Amino acid sequence: MAETIQSRLKRVKDRITEAALACGRDPKTVKLIAVSKTVPADRILAAIGAGVKDLGENYVQEAREKIEALGRETVSWHYIGHLQSNKAKYVVKLFDLIHSVDSLKLAKELDKRARAIGKVQKVLVQVNISGETTKSGIDTEATVALVRQIAPLDNLAICGLMTMPPYFNSPEKVRPYFRALKELHNLIRREAIANVHMAELSMGMTGDFEAGIQEGATLVRIGTAIFGERGAAARG
Repeated sequence: MAETIQSRLKRVKDRITEAALACGRDPKTVKLIAVSKTVPADRILAAIGAGVKDLGENYVQEAREKIEALGRETVSWHYIGHLQSNKAKYVVKLFDLIHSVDSLKLAKELDKRARAIGKVQKVLVQVNISGETTKSGIDTEATVALVRQIAPLDNLAICGLMTMPPYFNSPEKVRPYFRALKELHNLIRREAIANVHMAELSMGMTGDFEAGIQEGATLVRIGTAIFGERGAAARG
């Protein structure tokens, strides 16, 4: 029998539940973001019908077309791709949570654009926890300073951290990077910076989300396990 989006989604949800319970967490503390980049609207609609409530997109124009077609009444939209300042005016209109803030310049532009439409934009600070030159994100050592710089911006709300670790075939090799992000998350919490609420940890994808959950992820970004293979460039 051919697998359906519904059956794939159920399996992913079951795995999230098992991973959370195995480390003593309430499965309700882990939110599934279905990564829908490059996925056509009809397949996304099937996922929504099967219970998906959060969708992750990487490309502004593609996301705009999908949001116009599918709406936002029953789902929240997450921007999870690399973000340039010149796209800020679009993303604040489209997305509920932006996962990829990694500079003060970008934060200031988002703040300005959010202020113009009377919105407080929820954001995560993206950390390049591995130090890879090919990855976006602020250096680990500079993260606390960046959070302090962003915190006074009235139209941004820092809600946590996000990372994309190196790709390994073994989830266990990724675990130290997730653990390091959790430790950084805890450090920032202890700093008790005004207007900063370290509620979220966005880490873990199709190949390693169970390890992410065990290390404290509250948001897992899963595409391939729900929608199927889309090629290496669109790995979810």
